[in-house]
Amino acid sequence: MDNNVGQIEEKPKIATTTANSNELIAASHSATIGAKSATNILTNSTSFWKNSGRAVPGRPSPKRDFLDKTNTNNSKSGAEGGTGVQRADRGAAGGMVSTFRDYQQSVSDAWDTGDDEFCIISSNEAAAAAAGDATRISRQVSQTVALNVIETHSRSNQNHIATSSESMEVQASDADLIAGAASYAEDNKQDRRSSHDSNENRSRLRNYPGRPQLQKISTNSQDGEYETKIEKFQLLLNSPQLDLVALKKLSWSGVPRKMRAVSWRLLSKYLPPSGERRNAVLQSKRQGYQDLRHNYFKVDSQDETQQDTYRQIHIDVPRMNPQIPLFQQQLVQEMFERVLFIWAIRHPASGYVQGINDLVTPFFIVFLQEALSPDTDLEKYDMSQLPEETRNIIESDSFWCLSKFLDCIQDNYIFAQLGIQEKVNQLKDLIQRIDVNLHRHLQAHGVDYLQFSFRWMNNLLTRELPLHCTIRLWDTYLAESDGFALFHLYVCAAFLLHWKEQLMQQNDFQGLMLLLQNLPTHNWSDRQINVLLAEAFRLKFTYADAPKHLETKS
Repeated sequence: MDNNVGQIEEKPKIATTTANSNELIAASHSATIGAKSATNILTNSTSFWKNSGRAVPGRPSPKRDFLDKTNTNNSKSGAEGGTGVQRADRGAAGGMVSTFRDYQQSVSDAWDTGDDEFCIISSNEAAAAAAGDATRISRQVSQTVALNVIETHSRSNQNHIATSSESMEVQASDADLIAGAASYAEDNKQDRRSSHDSNENRSRLRNYPGRPQLQKISTNSQDGEYETKIEKFQLLLNSPQLDLVALKKLSWSGVPRKMRAVSWRLLSKYLPPSGERRNAVLQSKRQGYQDLRHNYFKVDSQDETQQDTYRQIHIDVPRMNPQIPLFQQQLVQEMFERVLFIWAIRHPASGYVQGINDLVTPFFIVFLQEALSPDTDLEKYDMSQLPEETRNIIESDSFWCLSKFLDCIQDNYIFAQLGIQEKVNQLKDLIQRIDVNLHRHLQAHGVDYLQFSFRWMNNLLTRELPLHCTIRLWDTYLAESDGFALFHLYVCAAFLLHWKEQLMQQNDFQGLMLLLQNLPTHNWSDRQINVLLAEAFRLKFTYADAPKHLETKS
């Protein structure tokens, strides 16, 4: 590097980042035309990444080293009797670095502090660009600089790489960036502009707060995390007399997929703790459901109330998860209609209420997974391939578990849904006590808690979370010793507080409601649910038994 100082005018050095190929291209383009127009530098400011400044033991500052070497080389050139042009370049270097530092400091609040890479515009390349000598990017220089960035990137991420295979993936990704940078040097100016624009559009879409999330069955949870619990579940479930308290304690932090169906039956008290009675109870309950189907599910009934109930169910079921082919099959919709209709007939105090159809889905999926192999694609599975007896088992088990599950929140679905109104008011009071700034922010912009949290209470967050996350959440709900109705309040509080930063950035009613009704949880996994539940448990432990001690005196 020291020997090539005299050639800097011919081969400008471009420091690039490793975020993605489009940002690498935008940074190189900005460096090439940087000295021609200060306005262009500001326009492309999104392509510069600030060094986070975090002190990493043993890691040198690449930016400081680079500048020291440049100043040393320039000093040597001047001492050896360099030309007037070289001395002019050295003087330009000091001015350019100072200007960039001032610019960097003035927009420091716009940098992403999580990025460790940086971009430097050298004075020599800026002078060359201003003189019109650099119309193309040297392939050799771009590859050399990219390799240096890779080396720095690898050192900075060494502590975060768990296995050697992950390290190979990082190196392969960075190698792709080198090829992209080199090939881009041959493209024309119009292509560079279009690439930069498309990158900005993608970034704007990625950060849009109101993007609706899709309900997908496929899970990105770490099933391996639960493998160590399988043996403990097997010991409990195979015991002659099940210790239900121990099962709840073990299930609170998540149930392995292969143990979930039988655990949910036991946690719902659909099955008895006694091992020798379970088969007999299963057969009796499943036959009892078939009798209910025969006695109550009569589509041609003359009862006007029953006709209205069936009509509403028949409208709601096809709307449920419309993007998943499994739920659009006629066989599946008929199963849901029977479960919901019979439940409504057996609970005349509430009858059918919109939203209960979403609560059948987790049970249906769990019992369907039990009947199929683990590698089956549930979203596109054809239910007609299952024997009728297996379909009847899934349907009856879903009905009985739903009935047990809804027993503790029955007041949510009676006339005027008084239970939900009470829980919404409790959530409002709780947020006011926990985070008064967030509460005042919502109130100041006219957001009423009922406008967004009614659905959270009515559907138990099934429409806010991916389906596999809902199933993980219900592992804990079913394991709650005193019923999940109270705990769900604190889950909703933790869920709202999780989005505080994004909510505080919204300064109007429309932006707040758009975010609250379309929270970006589409990439959530079991890890996010575990954190959410841990925070909800902390809030419950802190506030549930102390309803008065933080109230402000009027």
